[in-house]
Amino acid sequence: MFDLVVRSRRAIMPEGEAPAAVAVEAGTIKGIFPYGVELPAATDVDLADTCLTPGLVDTHVHVNEPGRTAWEGFASATRAAAAGGVTTIIDMPLNSLPPTVDRSALAAKQAAATGQCHVDVGFWGGAIPGNAPDLPGLHAAGVFGFKAFLADSGVPEFPPVDRAQLTAAMAAADALFVVHAEDPEHLRDAASSAAYADFLSSRPADAEHAAVATAIDVARATGRRVHILHLSAASALPLIAEARAVGVRVSAETCPHYLTLDAAQIPDGATEFKCCPPIRDGANADRLWAALADGLITCVVSDHSPCTPELKRQDTGDFAAAWGGIASVQLGLPVIWTSARERGHSLADVVSWMATRPAELVGLPRKGRIAVGADADLVAFDPDAEFVVDAHALHHKNPVTPYAGKTLKGVVRTTWLRGSQVTGARPAGRFLTRES
Repeated sequence: MFDLVVRSRRAIMPEGEAPAAVAVEAGTIKGIFPYGVELPAATDVDLADTCLTPGLVDTHVHVNEPGRTAWEGFASATRAAAAGGVTTIIDMPLNSLPPTVDRSALAAKQAAATGQCHVDVGFWGGAIPGNAPDLPGLHAAGVFGFKAFLADSGVPEFPPVDRAQLTAAMAAADALFVVHAEDPEHLRDAASSAAYADFLSSRPADAEHAAVATAIDVARATGRRVHILHLSAASALPLIAEARAVGVRVSAETCPHYLTLDAAQIPDGATEFKCCPPIRDGANADRLWAALADGLITCVVSDHSPCTPELKRQDTGDFAAAWGGIASVQLGLPVIWTSARERGHSLADVVSWMATRPAELVGLPRKGRIAVGADADLVAFDPDAEFVVDAHALHHKNPVTPYAGKTLKGVVRTTWLRGSQVTGARPAGRFLTRES
């Protein structure tokens, strides 16, 4: 007797889309059978032509708790994730207070998250000036790697590292390092302005290009793995391709906003579109899509980085003063699917970018796939249904999103975490570590 059987004529599995009946016992996928076969089960769900996908894995989420819980929090962020088909998140080491830069800070964050998580949660550590001696212990405590900024992070308690400090950090711990790649020498202070073009010109593509080169150089010198976060500038792609060709362990991700939004269409004063690095033009997005298609960019993740409406300076529309971050953990799947299908990509492609490959990046073989032995993290996804984004109906703590009013394709009907339906009533998420 299985605990749960979920059937779909359109199940997205590693080998592609096919009819299947997925049988679950004790939170684990125990068997994959023909769609119509009779199976003994306590609960049998037939999705018919609604797609069955694995739960997404979002390795770039800022939950901000403890310390800035008014911006977001574990309860709201993980409820929003589940509503968007995301069953695993990896939380960034900032903008919480304290930032996750040593073992005591990790313990404080886990204490704050206990009993609040509706999906499974792992944690990144942070590399900042002077904390290289703390990194081996933090890694041993189970963080999935270390985030470093090469430019100002926006919060004083998480300062950037220079080349020498990044080298010292990467030499200190045999870990995955994930890097916010903008070079401060190529950035300029944005003048107070409601014009998006003024903000964009303050963070040119050259800043990303130079910082990606630095990260690659340090990875080559230390032999460590480096992952470029939220790549916005397609001009840096050849550097990554060349480094990989000679054996440097470098990978890259991008985000829904860089793939689907166009700088030319951002209204002046619309600070909900501000993020760092910035949204660039449509031709740049085309090159990012091409890099996804050929595997040079491996992952699409949210970089969910919310704040209160006041910090977005929506009253003045001043891009220089506004907090930079896009809130989108609940919307990533339909945003990407809407554009991907128009470009001829399949839902299997989207699952690879947003579930399988992020799980592989951080070493979670039981996540991001429908396969025997994997966690039964499953999503019923209707790829043809449409909806209009209502910011006030989202589960994010604050109703600020650049997608408000947009019509998107694809609706998440049900999310299961380890075989149990996520309803938002009872948090059942677990903490994940590198040994998970």
